[in-house]
Amino acid sequence: MRILGVDVHPLGVNALHARLGDVIERRDRALVLHANAHGLNLAWEQPWLRDFLNSAALVFCDGAGVMLGARLLGRRIPERITYADWMWQLAATAEQSGWSLFLLGAAPGVAERAAARLRQRHPRLKIAGVRNGYFDTAPDSSDNRALVAAINAAAPDVLLVGMGMPRQEAWLRENWAQLDVRIGLTAGAVFDYVSGTLQRSPEWLNRIGFEWLGRLVIEPRRLWRRYVLGNPRFLARVLRQRLRAGETNP
Repeated sequence: MRILGVDVHPLGVNALHARLGDVIERRDRALVLHANAHGLNLAWEQPWLRDFLNSAALVFCDGAGVMLGARLLGRRIPERITYADWMWQLAATAEQSGWSLFLLGAAPGVAERAAARLRQRHPRLKIAGVRNGYFDTAPDSSDNRALVAAINAAAPDVLLVGMGMPRQEAWLRENWAQLDVRIGLTAGAVFDYVSGTLQRSPEWLNRIGFEWLGRLVIEPRRLWRRYVLGNPRFLARVLRQRLRAGETNP
């Protein structure tokens, strides 16, 4: 289904894992990206990001806002796949299937702590490498060339890039052709959550689709624009899309 110009695939965790496994088993390559209300707002405003999302093999729903947007457009997404929860499910499947992971992003030391916590719960999980997100991302910089070489030397099945939107998408867009990985995932703040660096929104808010409100309370200075201004803007844009669809399909 298309929401604000981006094709979002209505699938759940089991279907997503099956698609990842199929790509890895075939020794193929695929970008698997995620969409939330903030990301779709950015894609609406930045055509390069919209084009990049639409170039991916899969774009899954990572937010209650996108599920609501789909309902307003007369469609249904079976579940939201939120990284703070899904990372543990992905690690369990990777451990069972023998997939290797490379964690890229967050502040120095955070991805390392996330890897350690994942290994505590999943001792046979293969972590091919870990790198923080503080480096010169210019394609021709020495930092970036060394990072790409390190990832390629590790040759992970799954590369998780958690550097925030749209920086992580921009980095993957610039470097995907040079990377020797099977799956490229954008992961947002997942390492902060898995490592315990960042507090999660209360579970009862998450269950009723108001995780954004819990996050806003925890990080008001960083997130107030995203949610206080961004959420109404997203809903207005979806309603405008619905109205225009009604005009063309009387």
